[in-house]
Amino acid sequence: MKIKTLKSIKNFKGKRFLVRVDFNVPIKRGKIVDDFRIAQGLETISVLMSREAKVILLAHLGRPEEGKYREEFSVSSVAERLEELLKCKVAVIRNFRSFEGGNKLAKMHDGDVVMLENIRFEVGEEAASLKLARELASLADYYVNDAFAVSHRDNASVSAIQHYLPSVAGILLEKELLNLSAVFKPKNPLILIIGGVKIETKLPLIKNFQNKAEKILIGGAIANAFLKVSGFEIGKSKIDTETLSVAGKILAKQRNLLLPIDVVVSAKSDGTAIRVKKVSQVEAGDYIFDIGPETIKLYSKYISQAQTIIWNGPMGFFEMKSFKHGTMGIAMSVAARSKGRAFGVVGGGETIEALNLSGMAQYVDWVSTGGGAMLSYLGGEKMPGLKKII
Repeated sequence: MKIKTLKSIKNFKGKRFLVRVDFNVPIKRGKIVDDFRIAQGLETISVLMSREAKVILLAHLGRPEEGKYREEFSVSSVAERLEELLKCKVAVIRNFRSFEGGNKLAKMHDGDVVMLENIRFEVGEEAASLKLARELASLADYYVNDAFAVSHRDNASVSAIQHYLPSVAGILLEKELLNLSAVFKPKNPLILIIGGVKIETKLPLIKNFQNKAEKILIGGAIANAFLKVSGFEIGKSKIDTETLSVAGKILAKQRNLLLPIDVVVSAKSDGTAIRVKKVSQVEAGDYIFDIGPETIKLYSKYISQAQTIIWNGPMGFFEMKSFKHGTMGIAMSVAARSKGRAFGVVGGGETIEALNLSGMAQYVDWVSTGGGAMLSYLGGEKMPGLKKII
């Protein structure tokens, strides 16, 4: 794979680099809860600073109403965290078109870093407005995409801007592409682990690897749909009609799917009155919240034999202490088998959160910053943010 990277640029000093990053981090009461994505994006920024470039960061945060400023979606807390990590001032430019914004940009020194306000405040960002893309492009000499997590989106700051500036991949994006591409020609056996709530976004991944995977291990609320179409009672467990329909079609074609053989259930929606039951013993009043110990053991057996592992989606409602054991068990198994024994790739916000809770993230070969982007890329779907870069 040929990737246009920073290595193709000869002269950095004094040049302006517009860097699209994905710093869409969880924030509660104005404080960043998890700075994983910020930490992952530091290398590109640090390299540009060391080469005396002028760095202009572009990012989004949450889903604000287009065209309206709202303080809770401001990137100011992200800039503050960046200042701590980079040990330098990172000013936020609220309106890059204003006199004040233009003045701050004009007065940048070599090696300075500034951050434009949440790009989703701008009208036309999610519609890939060429007008907005041209305005952004006028601020810089080069465009750097270091935001793999949004590269499946056709946005002004992701794809349209590449029409107007020389475009390259940042260091993080380059690593994402190289590591994820490695699983297209996997060492066998390949084990695919799919969890979470909705199956639609994971369908391309399943289709692309259905004939390559030795086993596809199913967990989370998605497993409820497969169990139901297999004729098992799932009680009052979480499920949606669309997932149920898709699960039926997949089950009719696939012979390498593994479904839970036991589950952790509760007699109440609040997760109290917990019991472990075989899937054949689930009753009409039960809520399924996690895979059971026998399923963890079964899935771990296949993971322990894998040469390639892809995991996206938790095995249960891991946010509650009583129902984290399935996801933690799989996290431990994946980490124990990765790095040297098998090549392990993990992605998806909740999956990464669970992996971090297990304390085993460092033992996985590649932890992707992209959830939907990882699914799209591995599923062979279009990636508008990469069209001028690979």
